[in-house]
Amino acid sequence: MTTGRAAELLRRPGGPQRATFLELFFDLVFVLALALLSRSLGEDLGWSGAFRALVLLGAMWWVWSSTAWLTDRTDPQRPVIQALVIATMVGSLVMAAAVPEAFGDTGLIFAGAYVAVQLSRGIVLTAVLRGHELQRNAMRGLFWYGLSALPWIAGALTHGTARGALWALAVVLDHTAGRIGFPTPGAGRIPGRDLVTSGEHLSERYRQFFIIALGELILVTGLALNGSGFAPAGAAAFAVSIATTVLLWRIYIYRAGEVLAEAIVASADPVRLARSASYTHLTMVAGVVVTAVGGELVIAHPLGHTPPAWIAVLLGGPALYLAGRARFEHAVFGRVSRSRPIGVLALAVLAPAMLLVPPVVVAAAAAVVLTGIALSDAHRARGLPPEPPSPPD
Repeated sequence: MTTGRAAELLRRPGGPQRATFLELFFDLVFVLALALLSRSLGEDLGWSGAFRALVLLGAMWWVWSSTAWLTDRTDPQRPVIQALVIATMVGSLVMAAAVPEAFGDTGLIFAGAYVAVQLSRGIVLTAVLRGHELQRNAMRGLFWYGLSALPWIAGALTHGTARGALWALAVVLDHTAGRIGFPTPGAGRIPGRDLVTSGEHLSERYRQFFIIALGELILVTGLALNGSGFAPAGAAAFAVSIATTVLLWRIYIYRAGEVLAEAIVASADPVRLARSASYTHLTMVAGVVVTAVGGELVIAHPLGHTPPAWIAVLLGGPALYLAGRARFEHAVFGRVSRSRPIGVLALAVLAPAMLLVPPVVVAAAAAVVLTGIALSDAHRARGLPPEPPSPPD
């Protein structure tokens, strides 16, 4: 492919920057992935279960995030790019299906699908971008994904702690390489000019993934209600869970979630802000996944004794979400509303007392804290013009 033909694969300046239906189609896989992750975490609420869920989420997020950055730079209407996205979707579906037993019998399937997705994408991009300067970027990524493939496959061939350690190393390698521009011997790192982003496209993609996470929370909540037989206590817990979902959405969109695109454009370093937004969204999504675990537990068992591990997910999920949301707000506005850290502190202070109340009351307490934050947002905005983004330098 000549340089001119390779250039046709890239998004044109001034062209449409909205997410495409192909990308929304791709996102559907991650409803399943997040649902199975929350189920796996719910079955093992210890530190090992949390660690394993974090490793698997880190891998799934990197596949999604790297695909979002690919379609931000290239034109998803081109057949080659469409084929890459669909192939990635299929590989992601295999990974998602392998999640429940990824640290057991399906470890090689999960790791093999991940490695296949990343290496095959790098090989195809290296071929189709031949003669274009961006080909070197594809080769840089291919080098690093080949490097991380070693602990991925080695981990799949081991068991227990060794698998967790090797896969954690692989996830750290991939995320670190991406953050520092895939520095490669003889080629250096990706130049900043090659990472110019479309604020409109990436911000929309992050919002869409957050909605996917909320969709997983709604799915888990609805299935749990169905399994409860619509008992009065379970229905009350369902109402609390739905209220929590609405509050998470409301806190997200006010106001950083609405103006991320403008913040990226206004930033002195848009690439850094876009990367920061990626990890703040990962933190918020992790909080939603943990919240989903708590919602499922409390709907199934709304009354009786509340184990400490249940309190950890019922209060820790919203706290993790608020921590990510506070960092996101700082990235967009250069400051953090006091209600965010106060909310995290309130959830921590409430935890000891929650040992004395049933699970539905613990969930309701978390919802009350989120309600206070949402009301604080509304009060602060009343009668004032919308605040423009002001990302830190």
